[in-house]
Amino acid sequence: MEALLKKLAPYKDRQFVFVGDYIDRGPNSRGVVNRLLELRNEVHTIYLRGNHEQMLLDAIHKNKRSMWMMNGGRTTLQSYGGISEAADIPDQHLDFYKNTQMYFETDNYFFVHAGLSPAKTIAQSINEENEVKEFLWERSHLNAFETAWEKTVVFGHTPTEQPVQRKNMIGIDTGCVYSRKGYGKLTAVKLPEEEFIQQESID
Repeated sequence: MEALLKKLAPYKDRQFVFVGDYIDRGPNSRGVVNRLLELRNEVHTIYLRGNHEQMLLDAIHKNKRSMWMMNGGRTTLQSYGGISEAADIPDQHLDFYKNTQMYFETDNYFFVHAGLSPAKTIAQSINEENEVKEFLWERSHLNAFETAWEKTVVFGHTPTEQPVQRKNMIGIDTGCVYSRKGYGKLTAVKLPEEEFIQQESID
């Protein structure tokens, strides 16, 4: 992540929108969050919630620990010194997870972790009772020929070998945590230019 941030410098007058999943997929989740907290002092940042942050919160508040453990939670706990429960994570980091946003939008873009149902407008998705599940887990848009979206949706969640760049759709999860051929890159997109900046995994 640090190497990609250097490629994005200088930060002046920029706004960084992170699309979630800061934890569970690498050996140093705690260090990643520490860096994200520091970054708030360097640039205007928006931190969206990913399904992995939601699983951590559900482990604390909904007694769904086993689901999180099956999806990398144990690795995250190890990064915090081998604690056994998510509730024992330092308060500053728990506050970070709790305060992540479900989505962020501008006049031309809608940022969300996973994506949206292609059959619904963005406004309809926001007003749905099951919006949390959709925002954090949706994948069906990747197989859609067209969408009902009013603006371009920028998302992560589903790893692809190359960034997704289609009408009203930009996907930037290029499988940084995966070593198999074609993946293993961390990707950012500069808007409105739609210029992709990538960093090969160095861990």
